[in-house]
Amino acid sequence: MSYINPPDFAKKMIDAGEAKVFMSTKDTLIRAYMAGAILALAAAFAVTVTVNTGNPLIGALLFPVGFCMLYLLGFDLLTGVFTLVPLALIDRRRGVTMQGMLRNWGLVFCGNFAGAFTVALFMAIIVTFGFSEPPNAVGEQIGHIGEGRTLGYAAHGAAGMLTLFVRAVMCNWMVSTGVVAAMMSTSVSGKVIAMWMPILIFFYMGFEHSIVNMFLFPAGLLLGGQFTIMDYMIWNEIPTVLGNLVGGLTFVGAVIYSTHHKTSPARQAEPPVSEPAPVPAE
Repeated sequence: MSYINPPDFAKKMIDAGEAKVFMSTKDTLIRAYMAGAILALAAAFAVTVTVNTGNPLIGALLFPVGFCMLYLLGFDLLTGVFTLVPLALIDRRRGVTMQGMLRNWGLVFCGNFAGAFTVALFMAIIVTFGFSEPPNAVGEQIGHIGEGRTLGYAAHGAAGMLTLFVRAVMCNWMVSTGVVAAMMSTSVSGKVIAMWMPILIFFYMGFEHSIVNMFLFPAGLLLGGQFTIMDYMIWNEIPTVLGNLVGGLTFVGAVIYSTHHKTSPARQAEPPVSEPAPVPAE
């Protein structure tokens, strides 16, 4: 599968982060918009498959197709730039600043949200025949997801918030592993196989992905979900964004950077202890 060694793809991660900092506003927004839209469409596809088959594992097995598509097309998710862009700052790449990193994050967030919301609106129209009738089974399921992942957490108070945050951390641990895994190969098949596995894990385990939620929750509100915009922001989106940042940067970016790019000197083997020379007999 044209495997690339860890020290080499670690450098590719830093190079990618640096390139994203200096990308134009237009290109950053377009790529983020398309990434949010494609991932949202994959989420709608996975929910549809789950409802029609009654088996969530099948939906999870098929969901990664969206992630693979957007990555191969060169589009950007917030979860990915959370992991890659800080590495260019940590590595002190010329011209990379905190301001530039935050600018990239802000633009990608806005683009992802716009793309995901577009698909949320389109799906709401599809499952209600243009809002002319109640939502079908898929629409009802989307509404219930939004309720469970806002009011469900709120019902547990601080424990619910902690659970939400940890699920978000675990999510981007897996998603960013998928981003990095795609850099391990130079072939399309190798990239797809490497990406598919961690994305499958995150989706089936119900971890919290900020961009997937940018689709699920606005769509849920459009379809009559019994929660509010404030419920969505406080009891999901904001903690999820923060958890995604911690998960991707800490458990993927920083770990790979520290052990594959800034490696510690190898321990030198100690010279063998020589046996004392025999004393000649007198």
